[in-house]
Amino acid sequence: MADSNDYIVIKADEDGVNVIGLTRGTDTRFHHSEKLDKNEMMIAQFTEHTSAIKIRGKATLQTAHGEMRNGE
Repeated sequence: MADSNDYIVIKADEDGVNVIGLTRGTDTRFHHSEKLDKNEMMIAQFTEHTSAIKIRGKATLQTAHGEMRNGE
């Protein structure tokens, strides 16, 4: 199981950024999705059900490993 402190902060740098949660297990599936508009932020957590988070669009990400930007 993931560490309960395993959070990621996502800030949309444009309208329409998609954040998609993926399940754990033998079959990886989408289980949750959100759409963020520019400057909206979301705090996500890895859990016993969420093994990965997929982000589409320009966003700034903050994790325990540092800050990153995608979509540039």
